[in-house]
Order: sequence, then C-alpha cells, then structure tokens
Amino acid sequence: MSASPFRDDLLSGRVALVTGGGTGIGLATARELARQGATVVIASRKAENVLPAAAGLSAELGRPVHGLVLDIRDRERIAAAVGELLETHGGIDILVNNGGGQYLSSAEQISARGWDAVIATNLTGTWELTREVARRSMLARGGSVVNVTMLTARGFPGMAHSVAARAGVEGLTRTLAVEWATAGIRVNCVAPGIIASSGLNNYPAGLSLGRQMQSTIPMKRLGSCEETAWAIAFLAGPVGSYITGQTLTVDGGRSLWGDGWPIPDPEELPEVVLPKNPWEE
Repeated sequence: MSASPFRDDLLSGRVALVTGGGTGIGLATARELARQGATVVIASRKAENVLPAAAGLSAELGRPVHGLVLDIRDRERIAAAVGELLETHGGIDILVNNGGGQYLSSAEQISARGWDAVIATNLTGTWELTREVARRSMLARGGSVVNVTMLTARGFPGMAHSVAARAGVEGLTRTLAVEWATAGIRVNCVAPGIIASSGLNNYPAGLSLGRQMQSTIPMKRLGSCEETAWAIAFLAGPVGSYITGQTLTVDGGRSLWGDGWPIPDPEELPEVVLPKNPWEE
C-alpha cells in the first residue's frame, strides 16, 4: 500500500457514504477518506462483503468505519438507509457512487434481463441514491458527489450495457453540477481504466486478461485501487473545491491509445477508389 499524498485531518468533521465499499476501489476509497479524518459509512448489497470490511478497516485505522447493507436498486431501502444515516450522523457531506456491476458480453448476446439489471444498478441506482441524499441533506448544507464510471469516450466493446449506463451517469453528472451549484453541491466523475482490483475476479480468466491488457496501456501497467481512491478523494474534498461537472480519467493513458477489442480484416481489403468529377475523365 502506497503512502497517501493527503493530510490526515483534511476531512475531519465530514461524513462520507461510499457504495460498493466492501471491496476493490470502494474499499480503498473508504480507507483513504477515513484516514483523512472523515466519518465513513461503507455500503454494499452483500453483508458478507461490507460487514467484515467495516470491521477490518475499523481495526486497521483505529477509528470506526460503519457498514451498511444497501441494495441501490431498491428505492424503499435507499430512503430508509439515508434516514438511518441522517439520524445517526446528522448529514452526509460526501457521496461516492461506486456501487455497480456488469459482465463481459458481446452486444448481441446481452439478454433483456441482463441489460435491465446493469442499467438498474449502474444508472438508476446511482440516480436514486444521489437524489435522496441531495433532497434530505446536501441541498440544505452542500456537499460533494463523486460518481465512479468507466472509459466511455471511445465506447467500450464487450460492455455495451455498462458503457451506456456509465455514459448516462456522466451526462447526469454534468447536468446536476449546473442545477445544484448554487446549493453548494459539486458533482464529478472518476473514470478508471484497467485497475488491479478484486473486480477482475468477476471475469473469466480475469488475471490473465489484466496481464494482457497492460500492453494496451502507454504506462504499461495496471492502475491500483489506491491511485483511483486518491483521485476520488481529490474531487471529494477541499482540494477540488472549484471543480464540478468534470470526469477525471485515471487510466495510464489507455483511452488515448491501444486496442482492446480485435477486429479481423476481411480476406481481401477493398480497393481504394478516389472520386472524380465527370469533367475530369
């Protein structure tokens, strides 16, 4: 684990909610925000992920990190969970929407059920939680929202469902940044590239795929969860106080170069024919 570039008391007195906080980028973000002095609540729909992580971070950091079982696809549970947090902590100053999920598939093989599940988690769930936190806390007191997305600028072959949802979140981010600016709410995104996180285990041959993808990255390595967490903390805290509506890409240059999806050539490439006007014959 690398040393943090941030001061230990930078977020003292702030309350942060991190979804998907039991593993990977979310866990690293929770660790970083708590290390900076924030009161951190990590949420996940899986108790087996979030409760041991909360206990482990609390022991590691010597300060309580709270665990919350929350399915962001469940509107009623969102309302209840936000109410619980407000009753316990008084408000929510930082919301990190890191919870999500997808699976690798060519577009034509995505089922209707699979599409709906990915959109419900990555786009609708992000919106529902953000709206609830804003309505019941941030619109009255300000705050910072950081949405974790993915590389969307060139599309993302093999992830049509997820890239559609994440691009929607980025558009939502730009819109909310304008609408909520006068309420003191900043809304930004962090778009990670290929990160060496436990999330790679969700894909067939994920570790070998990660090794292979290094060759498509100009920096020739995968990013770390800590590097992504630092970007999130930068946008969430006072260092990013004049930044809103932006997407910060953390990808080692991958979005600028490289191929991640093979497109085979036909047996014979077409002849190149230059146009001519009739009078030029």
